Amino acid sequence: MTNILVVNSSALGPHSVSKALVDSTVEKLKVSSPDAKIVVRDVGASPIPHMTADNVVPEPETEGQKAARKLSDDVIGEVQDADIIVIGAPMYNFGIPSTLKAWFDHLLRAGVTFRYTEAGPEGLLKGKRAIVVLSRGGLYSEGPLQVLDAQEPHLNALLGFVGITDVTYVRAEKLAFSPEDREASIANAQTEVHAVASKVAAA
Repeated sequence: MTNILVVNSSALGPHSVSKALVDSTVEKLKVSSPDAKIVVRDVGASPIPHMTADNVVPEPETEGQKAARKLSDDVIGEVQDADIIVIGAPMYNFGIPSTLKAWFDHLLRAGVTFRYTEAGPEGLLKGKRAIVVLSRGGLYSEGPLQVLDAQEPHLNALLGFVGITDVTYVRAEKLAFSPEDREASIANAQTEVHAVASKVAAA
């Protein structure tokens, strides 16, 4: 049975382009794996607390520290159990939502999801496939604004650091341009997520 973890991070709820594309991706994956187990964590609708001093103690002792460790354990466990991870990541001010960054902050834990070796850091979540849906108001994959893209490189770094290197990106861009540009971009992204989902499911 295929385990699929879905992570949404848009604050726009039912109006979110990234969430709609993530939903389409999951529906396409289910065609190939109808018995798939799907776990959804929506950090846009139910934000994860940002890191505090309670997160960085070696051994939790207080109730706050124990609660922070349990949340991290839950986040890590969901990723460890997943075969395929589908992430919806809108661009907010050139980067990812702070709620998605908080999710990664709970995921990255030394000795659990990565470790330091003599050869350098090593990710411990290898063998997983990720599909990341990016939604952007402007055009950042090429042209003069590409230098401002702190979204995709950051996601590459975070996922790669824990060993998730089989990552496919689907980009819905120019959403804040004309209505025609927005419609065309969403239609193209829908076509792309179907193709990507089919390819990942067959791998």
